[in-house]
Amino acid sequence: MQYLILTFIFTFSAFAAESGGLMQRYQEEMEKEKKELDSFFDQKMDYSRFTGRVTDRDEGGDILKVSSEMKNIKFFRTGDELKFKIAARESRSCLASVRAIEDGYIIIWVKDLSSCWSSQDYFRRGTLLVFESNQLQDRVRDAALYRLVLLKRKKDFFMQLNNINHFLWSFEQQKLQAAGEYDQKILMVQKEKEKALEDLVSRKQDSLKLQKELSYQLDQLDRDLEYYRIDKDEPKIDRWHLDHDLGLPTSRRPTPPRYYE
Repeated sequence: MQYLILTFIFTFSAFAAESGGLMQRYQEEMEKEKKELDSFFDQKMDYSRFTGRVTDRDEGGDILKVSSEMKNIKFFRTGDELKFKIAARESRSCLASVRAIEDGYIIIWVKDLSSCWSSQDYFRRGTLLVFESNQLQDRVRDAALYRLVLLKRKKDFFMQLNNINHFLWSFEQQKLQAAGEYDQKILMVQKEKEKALEDLVSRKQDSLKLQKELSYQLDQLDRDLEYYRIDKDEPKIDRWHLDHDLGLPTSRRPTPPRYYE
């Protein structure tokens, strides 16, 4: 019994220490995610504007491949419209649509390059462009909201994984704890069993004594009932019938009974 108590105390201490470490890890992880969330989206920032440099173009000059250091261009989709200006000539803008997205690059189709660049000038590679797209602003905002959903899912998965890891790491301790609890229950059941059997034996002894006493009382009552029974027979008349049956000399009729005062 002392061994079970010591085992239970050791198991509970290890369980409490491990739970405290896991909770600290969980809080640190949540604080880290909160900081990352705050740093990835700024309500005051204009995500619709970004810059890029022309890295390649087709022979007709309508399709341009632009490199940009802003990673948000990954949210563009094929067919999205955007405007751009030549950095040296920001007074005029051109309209373009997205054809494809690559890692760090955006391929656009320009409807009319002459609206922002003179047809007589040579459009060189490396030209700096200033882009503007309201669709990109909306996509970034939607991406930030969706990231909140993903963070909540990550939190749920992390909690599930935390519970599973806790169960696996503390399996032996929980096994000993469960065994100790059931040993205590078995000991209590055995004590209840012994007590119930002792109660039955004591009840049997009391029943035997009561049986003997009741039997004696019933016999005594039978004797008293026999003693106090009232006899209603008339002895003289009964005596005449008795002598007549035995063949003794008797009168023809019994003598009428005499009553003495």
